[in-house]
Amino acid sequence: MDLLDKTIDDTVFTQHESEVRSYCRNWPTIFTRASGSWLTDQSGREYLDFFAGAGSLNYGHNNPKLKSALLDYISNDGITHGLDMSTVAKGAFIDAFVEKILTPRGLDYKIQFPGPTGTNAVESALKLARKVTGRESIISFTNAFHGMTLGSLSVTGNSMKRAGAGIPLVHATPMPFDNYFGGVVEDFAWFERVLDDSGSGLNRPAAVIVETVQGEGGVNVARAEWLQALAELCKRRDILLIVDDVQMGCGRTGEFFSFEHAGIVPDIVTLSKSISGYGLPLALTLFRPDLDVWTPGEHNGTFRGNNPAFVTATEAINEFWADDTLSRQVHAKGERIGATFDDLAQRYDGVSTRGRGMVRGLVFEEANAAGKVCAQAFGAGLLAETSGPSDEVVKLLPPLTISEADLDRGLEILSASVAEVVA
Repeated sequence: MDLLDKTIDDTVFTQHESEVRSYCRNWPTIFTRASGSWLTDQSGREYLDFFAGAGSLNYGHNNPKLKSALLDYISNDGITHGLDMSTVAKGAFIDAFVEKILTPRGLDYKIQFPGPTGTNAVESALKLARKVTGRESIISFTNAFHGMTLGSLSVTGNSMKRAGAGIPLVHATPMPFDNYFGGVVEDFAWFERVLDDSGSGLNRPAAVIVETVQGEGGVNVARAEWLQALAELCKRRDILLIVDDVQMGCGRTGEFFSFEHAGIVPDIVTLSKSISGYGLPLALTLFRPDLDVWTPGEHNGTFRGNNPAFVTATEAINEFWADDTLSRQVHAKGERIGATFDDLAQRYDGVSTRGRGMVRGLVFEEANAAGKVCAQAFGAGLLAETSGPSDEVVKLLPPLTISEADLDRGLEILSASVAEVVA
C-alpha cells in the first residue's frame, strides 16, 4: 500500500504525541497531500492554504521545478548529509545566492550555515555580535518574536513563550517598536535617552535585533523612516544592527529582503523558512566580512549543511529571482489583499488592517473574534492563523505564487467568515 493511501486514526496523535502540539488543534483533520496552494486530507477534502507553513512555503507546496531538481539529485545519489563539508550542492547554492541575490543589491555578506532553523540563525547572530563587540546586552523590541531557544527567547516579547524557558532570560532589554505608543510619544526618545544617561542602568548593547514586520507579534509594520533612524542610531553608537528576516525574507514583503524598501544595510541578517524554497530545513546568517571573527568549529551543528535544501534553494533562486517578475506580482497581490481588508475594516466596527506585501493582518478589537474567524474559515476550506499578543489578528501568509483565482477564492471565504462572526 502507498503510504499516502494509508488511513490514520487520529487517536495515534492524542494518545502518543505531546500536549505541546498546537496547529493541529485549530485544524482538526489529517492531511495527506499538497500541491501549489492546496492541501488535501485523508477524507479527500481540499483546503486552500493561506498559512504556507508559517511562511516556509513561499513558492507553494511541491513546486514542480523544485521537486524535479530534488528528485534528480536524490536518484543520482547526491550527498544528503554533509555537516559543513564542501559539496557541489552547497557550492552551487552559494554561487546562485551571491550572483542573483547579494550582488544585484550591492550587498557584501559572508554566509554562515548555523543549523537548520530560524532560531539557530538568531542564536549565531547574537553570539557573533557579542564576540565582535565584547558586550553582552542586546536591544530587542516589544512584541518581537525571534525563536524558542534560550537566546532567541531572551529577545522575544511574548510572555507565554518566555515563561516556557523556566529560567530568567537575561542580557536583553526591550524597547518600543514603531508606533507602540500610537504616535503619542516618539519611539526613539526613551532609547536615545537611556543610551546617553550614565545613570540609566542600561549596559552598552552589542546589537539591536529587529523585524521589519512583526509577524507573530501581530503584523506590526515598521515605517521605512523608523528603520532608517534605527540604522543611523546604531551606526552612530557603534551598535550592530541585526535584521531578523526569517519570516519576512525571501520575497514575503515584495523584495527579496524585507529591509530593501528602507534602503538600509544591516550588519547581520538572519534567513530561514522559505530560503530552501521547498519547506526543507535551512538557515543562513549573513554578516559583513569584517565581522567574520569565528574560529573553525566555534559555532556548529550536525545539520548545518542540508544538501537537499541547497538543491531546492538554488532552483528557487534561479526560477524566481533572476528578475523582478515575482516581486511585482507580490506587490500586486498584496494590494489585492489590502483592498479586501480595507473594505472589511470599513464595513465592520472594531476591525482594522495592517501589513505589507503578502503579509496582511485583520485586527479585531474583540480579540477572540479573530480565532472565531479562522475557525469559520477552516470549516469553509481555508487555512489561516491568528497572531498578536492576544491572538487578536487574522494573519494571512498565502504562497507568493498563488493564482489570482485562488487568492480571490480565499478572500471570499475569509470575508464570509468575518461577516458570519462579526455581523
